[in-house]
Amino acid sequence: MKKQSIFLAVFLSAMVALAGCGSSTTSSPAAAPAASDNTFKVGLEAGYAPFNWTQMDDANGGVKIDGNAEYAGGYDVEIAKKIAKGLGKELVIVKTEWDGLVPALTSGKIDAIIAGMSPTAERKQTIDFSDNYYKSNLVMVVKKGGKYEGATSIQDFKGAKVTAQLNTFHYSVINQIEGVAQEPAMDNFPAMRVALESGMIDGYVSERPEAVSASSANPNFAMVEFKDGFKTSEDDTAIAVGVQKGSELTGKINEILKGISEEERTSIMDAAIKNQPAAK
Repeated sequence: MKKQSIFLAVFLSAMVALAGCGSSTTSSPAAAPAASDNTFKVGLEAGYAPFNWTQMDDANGGVKIDGNAEYAGGYDVEIAKKIAKGLGKELVIVKTEWDGLVPALTSGKIDAIIAGMSPTAERKQTIDFSDNYYKSNLVMVVKKGGKYEGATSIQDFKGAKVTAQLNTFHYSVINQIEGVAQEPAMDNFPAMRVALESGMIDGYVSERPEAVSASSANPNFAMVEFKDGFKTSEDDTAIAVGVQKGSELTGKINEILKGISEEERTSIMDAAIKNQPAAK
């Protein structure tokens, strides 16, 4: 019995030692991918032309969407390409629904949001932002030749059925119109274009580039710019890159953005409006 006990003890000790060696060899490779990761993962909707859209090939500089046969193009994609190059990393586009962008960033699924996102005070509580890479004004998209095409004031939309994208400041300003019929917010811009085309709504609030894009892509749409428009803050109408709180990327991205002149930014936006896919 004594010999058996000694043998058993030696056997168990050897097994424990082998198990320890096994765990150390498997843990090292698991950590390797993070160290060798040389990608810059950017989240965007790919549905907010001319800032970002989905297309079927790499025409006009389109970038393949991660895990998808489709490609993403637009102003945001061009800015993302410049930032990735400046960081010395490979750009990876992660197509993400608008409501999922901030959670994807905070969870580490993406490294940055470059999606026509405004650095509002509410968002700044959760994530950080770079310097602005675009600034625009709020306008309305309506039916061409309709009752509201000639509007010069937001108050001309009294009684109109108006909406905007869900969880954006665009939707929050609608109540500045007296007597407006504020319709439920919609998930994305393609859905709002369909609603406008069908007559479900009389107009939707947007930023000027998207409105130019919508009216260029669909001859039935018109953009209304106001003399007496919506009251907004500078952060509301600016657009910046979203990054995690305290991220070291913020300073690096700001340096890269400084190297993109206003003339170049305008040129990129003009090209994006020209190259946008036709509305379906």
